[in-house]
Amino acid sequence: MGAAGQGLSTDEVQNIRESLAAGRKPKVVFTASAGQIAGQVGQVVELTDPAVSDEFVVVRFGRDELPFSPTDVAVAPRGAGRKAAEPQPEPQVEAVPAEPEFVLDRPREPAPREEPKVETTDAKPAPARRPVKAVKPKGPAGLTVTLAYADGEWTVAAQQGSKSLAKPYVVKPAEALRMVALVDVPGVHEAVEQIMGAERAEAEQQAEKLRAELAEIEARLAELREAR
Repeated sequence: MGAAGQGLSTDEVQNIRESLAAGRKPKVVFTASAGQIAGQVGQVVELTDPAVSDEFVVVRFGRDELPFSPTDVAVAPRGAGRKAAEPQPEPQVEAVPAEPEFVLDRPREPAPREEPKVETTDAKPAPARRPVKAVKPKGPAGLTVTLAYADGEWTVAAQQGSKSLAKPYVVKPAEALRMVALVDVPGVHEAVEQIMGAERAEAEQQAEKLRAELAEIEARLAELREAR
């Protein structure tokens, strides 16, 4: 069983998954990494896909069901979360009024004078409790899609949080231009036009060079045919 400050181990996550499959909802206690609800007890109601999000442990806490990471919770000790039995109220006995006493010719005695009592105490006032902020559910990690140009090639990559979803792979220039057209930023369009213009000029130079080489080869071939 993992310590309350260390979160869930891989084996404990697997045990929780088997308990959920059997219809049970294991109890967990929130660790210090969970913030102000540390030490509170909740129930695991679902384990989502850890490949999609690091917060795949769904815990019911009060009326909310919120996702947490394995480091935010630990296996609760036995007996955690049980309510103590409420004491039963003692039966009340109705007081019977006493009968009045009849006194004949008895002088009234003055009631004893009570001295005022001054109570002193060394108890310190209880510190004021700070209001506990409501725990906001954490949303999924941000998604980043990157279109890049380097060494004459356009590449696209995707990343969610710190997890790489797609490594950079090469796309055709026409596909890259369609992606750039979705970005309504004049500076981006100008930079792309400069890149495409440079590529066209280089391609034209290569084509012109190949044409000249081809013409030279055809002339050489014609001379060889005449020499037969």
